Amino acid sequence: MSLASFSADAIPVEHKAFISAEKAALSGNKKRYQKALANLDHPLKPYVKMAYLKKYPYLSNEADIESFLNIYQGSPLEWPVRRAWLNNLKKRNKKALFIKYFKPTRSAALTCTNLNYQLQLGAPQSAILQQVTDLWVVGKSQPKECDALFKKWRKQGYMTQERIWQRLTLAAQKGKHTLIPYLKLQLPKNEQYLADLYHKMRKDPSASAGLYRFKNANLKEAEIAIYGIKRLIWRDDDLALRAWRKLDVKFKFTEQQKQGVYYTFALALASSKHKEAKFWLNKVAVEKHDKKLMQWQLTNMLQNSDWPGIIAYFTGKENLSNGQYYWLAYSYQQQGKKQKAESLWSEIAKKRNYYGFMAAARLSLPAQMQYQETVIAPLLIEKVSQAPGFIRAKALAELKRTTSSRREWNYLINTSSKEEKLAAAQLGSQLDWHDRVIYTMAQLKKFHHLDLRFPEAFESLFKRYSHKSKIDITWSYAISRRESSFAPDANSHAGALGLMQILPSTAKYISKSSISRRKLYDPKTNIKLGSQYLSYLKRKNNGNEILATASYNAGYHRVKRWLPKDPIAVDLWIESIPYRETRDYVKNVFAYRQVYHTRMGKTDNLFDDLLTMKIQK
Repeated sequence: MSLASFSADAIPVEHKAFISAEKAALSGNKKRYQKALANLDHPLKPYVKMAYLKKYPYLSNEADIESFLNIYQGSPLEWPVRRAWLNNLKKRNKKALFIKYFKPTRSAALTCTNLNYQLQLGAPQSAILQQVTDLWVVGKSQPKECDALFKKWRKQGYMTQERIWQRLTLAAQKGKHTLIPYLKLQLPKNEQYLADLYHKMRKDPSASAGLYRFKNANLKEAEIAIYGIKRLIWRDDDLALRAWRKLDVKFKFTEQQKQGVYYTFALALASSKHKEAKFWLNKVAVEKHDKKLMQWQLTNMLQNSDWPGIIAYFTGKENLSNGQYYWLAYSYQQQGKKQKAESLWSEIAKKRNYYGFMAAARLSLPAQMQYQETVIAPLLIEKVSQAPGFIRAKALAELKRTTSSRREWNYLINTSSKEEKLAAAQLGSQLDWHDRVIYTMAQLKKFHHLDLRFPEAFESLFKRYSHKSKIDITWSYAISRRESSFAPDANSHAGALGLMQILPSTAKYISKSSISRRKLYDPKTNIKLGSQYLSYLKRKNNGNEILATASYNAGYHRVKRWLPKDPIAVDLWIESIPYRETRDYVKNVFAYRQVYHTRMGKTDNLFDDLLTMKIQK
């Protein structure tokens, strides 16, 4: 929330002096600012200094700026001032001062300015130009501040054909394709067609099926062909399979290149349940079987009820996941080896996760929580509560400056001992900073402190709207825990907002009226709409909360396409969800539901009901 959106009455009394001093800092009246600063006794006093120095990074303020940067080095206060100061020094062409105050940054503009100034002031050219290579070999255009530097770099012979090709590959495969025409002109005339070929594959992967485009069958054409075919397999698998058979004859691909194609084909065909999936999964070399490929190898064998295959594939492998052990046990059971199955399940049932709860249900055991009480020495709590970073984070949170508050929290956590981090998490929990606490506990790997990791946040709102929407509160809690870790201001790349990550279009559909983005950040509105949406999806899916949960993540119509014609067990269906994000989402939400269910005093295992559930169209 900005200062402008805060009415005078809404500002907590204890922060009004800070707001007044900050206004003085931004006014441009130095005497007024200095007087306000001298009279201010407030934990956010450094933010008043920051506001002034950031807006007025004058040369006359150098001493104050240098002192400020030294005192708050590494803190969230440093870079707003340093960036403004460096930009002002650049504007005034103060080369030596710029170099003095420069620090490594992700800003290419500032980095190029620093290297340029060093060259102009006599730094060894070779030492500087070697650093320029990493700035040039990227898949995007760099800012104008780099142009002069690149010109010198190119003039000294650093822009080799190998580096041009590297940059072209990055731009074509992962970066900005608008850079390709420029790079094309840097290639020898007889190779400029390669840039056009790359561009074509980027826009239309089916072009890889046209062998006439690969005139010379050389190494670079082979690289482009592989890029195109790997993209095509996800769009038109049958065309890609036909094209690959021809390309494999035309080019002398290396074994490494072939294995890259086999790996991509295996993933794509397994996720689409293609009839040739098993063939391609088995073509991938054993050493290339990472977690992703092992998941699809498992899924493919489950879909084909290949119980001996699962046993053979996983037996003897080290460090199997809980899920792999679960399905190994399941396969033993299907083969009539009940004792082996139950022995494995009994070990998994000790775990607090989806597979642990499912294994416990299969053995008619209660869900295990592995709960560990959080006990922290009062003196340590007191110490952390008085840390400047914590006090600033608290004050910023009270002023609704959530982003700045989080930055202070992250700085505090990153500069604290493990014991201090745990104490900070305890304090954060008391202040309802649930997302920060959950993140910190994960960072500490303190997974058994369920009171901090699974808070009953916004309890009255969740109770009210779960009841009104006729859904179980543990479900809406689990969704919010998975979606946002209870951060009211959460937003996703897809545009979902708030605690339960509601899209504005979804909010409009559910409420039958437009809902502003700001309103969706309000916990009351968000929980109300999220609960109503869950209820709606449950009805759409004939009361099935597994399908409703998958629909919440992936969309109702997409989930409908995933439903089999013949009924299958729910755990088999969940394991075969083609989107990893949705597959993990459903597992996590139902595991979180069990945790909340138990924390609310219930003793039964919610997963018991899943054992008899079948999924079908």
